[in-house]
Amino acid sequence: MSHDIFNTEYEFTDRTFEELDFRNQSIENRIFDGCTFSRVNFNGSSFKRCRFLDCTFEQSDLSNIVLTSSDLRDVKFKECKLVGVNWINASSLMHLSWDNCALNYGNFSGLDLRKSLMQNCVAREVDFAETNFSEANLRATDFTAARFANTNLTKTDLRQAKNYSIRPDSNKIKKAKFSLPEAMLLLYRLDIELEE
Repeated sequence: MSHDIFNTEYEFTDRTFEELDFRNQSIENRIFDGCTFSRVNFNGSSFKRCRFLDCTFEQSDLSNIVLTSSDLRDVKFKECKLVGVNWINASSLMHLSWDNCALNYGNFSGLDLRKSLMQNCVAREVDFAETNFSEANLRATDFTAARFANTNLTKTDLRQAKNYSIRPDSNKIKKAKFSLPEAMLLLYRLDIELEE
């Protein structure tokens, strides 16, 4: 497949893109509907005013992508590298899922990600301040040095998640699900004395 395909076509429906290198490309005003991207390298690329509807990315590198005024709806990321992505620049994010992905150094601050899925991921030093994760599935994700501040985790599944630093007094955690021993970290954030 030619590397200039995104310069000659505007709408892509039910297409499969495999083992392609689109690093540092600028892709504008394109619509992808029902497309699959498998082992595609978009590292450092810019998506401006693009729409991704019901698309799947598998084993692809989307690190440092820029999502300027782009829509992502019903998009699945499986075993992808999405390091350094500032998700807040997208115009709309709905029904997204990340499974077994690297999301380090990303920014999800203030986004509405209710009922989303982020399981078996590595999300180190990610900003989740004021993010709505209510009823989301965040199972078995590594949240080392991730920032949770005024984050809505109501009815969120955090079982087997690890290395999180969530203050119960500054986040909404009503009916959230946690598992031991990691849930003990919640107690250490309170102004109480624990005895062993």
